[in-house]
Amino acid sequence: MNNVSLPTPNTFPDLLLILIALSGEFPSALVSSLPYSEYYKRNAITQMKKAGLIYKYSHDGLHGLRLTSKAKDLLLTRQPDRYGSILAGDSVLNAPKYAAARRIRLHRMAEVLVTMFNAGFYVFPWEKSDIFRENGGTALSAIRYPAYYTSLEVKGSGDEGRKFTGSRATGILFCYDDIYLIFNTGSSEMKWDSDSEARLRVFITYDLSNCEHAGRYLMKRPDAIMFASDMGQMEVLMRGGKKKGRNQTVLDDFEHFHYLTSDYHGEIILNILCNPSAKKLIDSILLKGLTLIPESSKRIECDAADGNGGLVLFGYTCDMPRIRRFVWGIETLEVKGTVYCFDFQEEMMRRVCGPTVDVKRMKFGAAVRVLRENGYI
Repeated sequence: MNNVSLPTPNTFPDLLLILIALSGEFPSALVSSLPYSEYYKRNAITQMKKAGLIYKYSHDGLHGLRLTSKAKDLLLTRQPDRYGSILAGDSVLNAPKYAAARRIRLHRMAEVLVTMFNAGFYVFPWEKSDIFRENGGTALSAIRYPAYYTSLEVKGSGDEGRKFTGSRATGILFCYDDIYLIFNTGSSEMKWDSDSEARLRVFITYDLSNCEHAGRYLMKRPDAIMFASDMGQMEVLMRGGKKKGRNQTVLDDFEHFHYLTSDYHGEIILNILCNPSAKKLIDSILLKGLTLIPESSKRIECDAADGNGGLVLFGYTCDMPRIRRFVWGIETLEVKGTVYCFDFQEEMMRRVCGPTVDVKRMKFGAAVRVLRENGYI
C-alpha cells in the first residue's frame, strides 16, 4: 500500500472516491451529473479501476461503483479523521448489501447527495457541524447553511436506526430559517407510510429541541422536498392512493411539500428555496402587472391578484399542498385562477391543476440569468 497514492485533492478522482464512500454504492449513470468533461471522467474511472481503488457491481439491472478493500484501507490509514466513522465495522456504507431493494435505497440517497453538492450546499461530514452526536452535538448556531445531513448521519453509525425506521426520507436539509425532510422517488411510485413519517418528524423535533441554541427551529415544523427523475411522478403524488380503507396521500402530512427534479432545474430551484432574497427577486419579476395581496385580505392561499378579479399563485417551486389548496379555493369561490410556473413544469402543472385554473409559464433560462446577474448562483 505504501506505493499507492490517493488521488490529488479537488480533482474528479478525489471527488468520486468521497462520493462512493458516502454512498456505499454510487450509481454509474450518476457520474454524468458530476463536474468535469465526460472524456476526462471516463479515463479517470478506467485508471481508478486499474489501480484497484474502485470496481463496478452490476446485478438486477442496477449498475454501481463501489470501493475496493484496498481503497477503504487506504482512506482509513491516510485520513482516519474523515473516514473512521464511515468505513469502520459492519456499517451500511462499509458493507453495503447486495439485495436490489437495499441497493436502490443507496442509489436514491446518492442522487440526492449529488444534487445537494451541485447546488453548492455543505454535504461532506467534515465540513458540517456535528449536531446529531448521541452525547451532545455542536450548537445549532454553529451550522453553516445550507447543510444537508443524510439519514445515516442523523442516526449515527450502524444500521438505519430508530429515527428513520420505516421512513423513506434520505436525510434532512437545514436552511437558515427552514428545515426540510428530503425524499427521492426516482422514476417510480414511492410506497408512503404516513405513520413512519410522523414518527420521524417527532424524533427530529425532539432532537432539535435538545440542541444547544436551537433558537429559530424550536417552533418550526419540518417541511419536505421530494426529488424525482422527471416531472412524471408529481401527478401520482398529488392524486394519492388508498391505504387501510382511507385516502392516503403525501400531501396530508406536510404543510409545504416541494417537488423538484434531480437535475439542473432542481438545483436552481433548491437554491431559490433556501435563499429568501433569491425567491423575493423571482417573485418581484412575476408581480409586474399584478397586485400583491396582504395576508389579512386573502380569501384563499394565493400570492397576488390580476386586473380582472382573478387570483394568482406562484407555483414554480411545485409546493404540492399549496397548489392543491389554491385549486380547491378557486373551485369553491368560483373565481378565475392562474398558476405561474417554469416552462419545463407547464405540461405537468396543467394536468395537476385541471381545467378550472389557467397556467402561465416563464422561461427557466431567463430566471437563471437574473439569479446569476445578482450573484445568487
